[in-house]
Amino acid sequence: MNKWGKLSMGLLLAAGLLAGCGSNNNDNNTAASGNANTGTEAKTLIMGTSADFPPYEFHKMVDGKDTIVGFDIEIAKEIAADMGAKLEVKDLPFDSLLNELSSGRIDMVISGLSPTPERAEAVGLSEIYYKAEQAVVVREADKDKFATMDSLKGAKLGIQTGSIQEDIAKGIEGAQLTSLGKISEIVLQLQSNRVDASIMEGPVAKSFVKNVKGLVITDAKPEVEDDGYVIGVKKDNTELLEQVNTTLKRLDSEGKIDEFVAAASELAESN
Repeated sequence: MNKWGKLSMGLLLAAGLLAGCGSNNNDNNTAASGNANTGTEAKTLIMGTSADFPPYEFHKMVDGKDTIVGFDIEIAKEIAADMGAKLEVKDLPFDSLLNELSSGRIDMVISGLSPTPERAEAVGLSEIYYKAEQAVVVREADKDKFATMDSLKGAKLGIQTGSIQEDIAKGIEGAQLTSLGKISEIVLQLQSNRVDASIMEGPVAKSFVKNVKGLVITDAKPEVEDDGYVIGVKKDNTELLEQVNTTLKRLDSEGKIDEFVAAASELAESN
């Protein structure tokens, strides 16, 4: 990932929160399977994420097996452990996560979720657990060409569908948006000259620039009113929300989240 942006309130509130999308790699990093559960006494806790946002969540070969890793995954493991539950991770398109949550097919969403007013109306949101800046990624030869936000006026931008970066891009005068579900797809668009630039979450941008030859982060600084990232649960699942917040408070007091971020960033750079 990749995290990331608000979805239309009309979509959230009409006919069950967004149009449903199919899943992708649903069985990766699975400890157990079955339908999502509604309480904290459940034996399985199902997390929905879009595993294309290193170092938050991404695919990595571990002991010869394709595994979803990242610091969001480590946080989810801690929540499950505090509940005495097994963790199951489902890799889904970002713009389908809230629909999966509202339908009860997953228990929580951890995927660079911003606490927008629209989301607060539709789902239960945790306390903020992490904040990060935004970045502009371009081909190395275009670093000076797109050194400011003004220079992106009229540019072709590759943006993740349903993300906060998509909202930023829509505010750029004359920008031509190519909205795609995965950051890796946007990187391919950059490499093939189909788009000029992309706005990404800072740690995500750094990871891709580190691992993809010919891409750089420019000096342009996207401005966004973003309070940070939260965890989403089903609106009426107050028991799970309380447990999530309790675990986040513990991890923060122990300095664990910073440790998870550092370890996941190092792991992502070794991809």
